[in-house]
Amino acid sequence: MTLLALGINHKTAPVALRERVTFSPETLDKALESLLAQPMVQGGVVLSTCNRTELYLSVEEQDNLQEALIRWLCNYHGLNEEDLRKSLYWHQDNDAVSHLMRVASGLDSLVLGEPQILGQVKKAFADSSRGHLNVSELERMFQKSFSVAKRVRTETDIGASAVSVAFAACTLARQIFESLSSVTVFTGRRRGNH
Repeated sequence: MTLLALGINHKTAPVALRERVTFSPETLDKALESLLAQPMVQGGVVLSTCNRTELYLSVEEQDNLQEALIRWLCNYHGLNEEDLRKSLYWHQDNDAVSHLMRVASGLDSLVLGEPQILGQVKKAFADSSRGHLNVSELERMFQKSFSVAKRVRTETDIGASAVSVAFAACTLARQIFESLSSVTVFTGRRRGNH
């Protein structure tokens, strides 16, 4: 049995692609059932946030394993394989465990140390535990990542700096502008294919 972590994140894929690869809470059970229907997949957890979509899997080794999983992900989301392949990363066994620990600890976040990711990882694990986890190795991997994340937060100063993009933006604005009382900030998200 092999442990895998594959996915895309804010470092590897633009927002437009990340939005197309997301799994909504309403479709998560169906997606996990479809994923577990793949003959090589023994168990899985799907982590889907605004900055990343990752599949943590326990799989049986087989020829063309990577190709089969990429094909499933592309078929599920209606994506071109070549578009996704350029942005996808793949970690196996110890590297997959290390990756999850970095993610859960906030070390792989857009804003280093942001605390929300641990809650998102715990929720992904809980959602997948309802009939889709199936494998004790995955459970051990996630439980260990939770304890490592807790240690990182309690034994380091990782949470002492900016803990969100908005907080980081405000801190930077205060460094640039003498006073923020006359500064107007527009934020938003474009819609459509413009």
